[in-house]
Amino acid sequence: MGLMERTVLTLPEDIPSVALTGPNDSYIRAIEKSFPEVAITVRGNEVILRGPTGSLQNVQKLMANFLSVVRAGQPLSDDAVRRSIAMILGDGNETPAEVLTLNILSSRGKTIRPKTVNQKRYVDAIDKNTITFGIGPAGTGKTYLAMAKAVQALQSKQVNRIILTRPAVEAGERLGFLPGTLHEKIDPYLRPLFDALHDMLDPDAIPRLMSSGTIEVAPLAYMRGRTLNDSYIILDEAQNTSPEQMKMFLTRLGFGSKMVVTGDVTQIDLPNHQESGLQIVRSILEGITDISFMDLTSEDVVRHRLVSEIVDAYGRFDSQGEGNRAARRANKPRSLRSDR
Repeated sequence: MGLMERTVLTLPEDIPSVALTGPNDSYIRAIEKSFPEVAITVRGNEVILRGPTGSLQNVQKLMANFLSVVRAGQPLSDDAVRRSIAMILGDGNETPAEVLTLNILSSRGKTIRPKTVNQKRYVDAIDKNTITFGIGPAGTGKTYLAMAKAVQALQSKQVNRIILTRPAVEAGERLGFLPGTLHEKIDPYLRPLFDALHDMLDPDAIPRLMSSGTIEVAPLAYMRGRTLNDSYIILDEAQNTSPEQMKMFLTRLGFGSKMVVTGDVTQIDLPNHQESGLQIVRSILEGITDISFMDLTSEDVVRHRLVSEIVDAYGRFDSQGEGNRAARRANKPRSLRSDR
């Protein structure tokens, strides 16, 4: 187990101890679960640690990071503690404090920040590159963080406008079969982008910004033939582009512009098993300077904890492929089989 040590951490008097130890010491319990060889005792504003040197140092680093996060005005949560422990145990260079205190955008009392190491690396890649691909499952923040960076760039006058676009393919539906005018058909399809905008801007300002062309939300087909200068351009749901559409979009890039392309290659809705532009673009462009590919995983899902587990479960299921489907067919009641 290694050399056993004992150390005492004195919590600052200007910060309530519960902010660092959690309600009913829940954060301490989470640390003990991940570092069972370390005994932790809380007495007033003192935290007493006993355990082997290596683990003790990790717990000390964790507590120091918690203090930095709280001092920066960012309250801890069970989720933030769980992710911080994963960062300390991981092999990345980023610390929990560096990740959890990186403010991207503040709006109406809400601050948008990365919550995982990969999310911070994704945000850093967007800052450093002209074109960034964010690839990963639902709930990893790939579109939301990109939009926050776009609003930040607009507010700081790095760009003159934001363009948000999606390919016109929808799971289980085609726009032509939806009721209403073209605008009414497109509106529910683009609604997730509008919802994110409402989180980041004053809702009263959005119609004005859209009518002036400062913010544009449109299907991908509307991008054809244009050159987009001084713009922040986000292509969402890029797994539903054809290779030709992907090339068309990327070649819209003009001077002073930045592009972010987001998608999930496990959720392709293209008809007739058509090849996805997002699936092949890495093999074409990887290695070109100023283009970055960032992969997000189920560990970066920042929705309900179950979403991450659901993503993993489907990943395992898909990896088993036809074997699973054959087993399901074999287990069907005979009356339900098509060959009866």
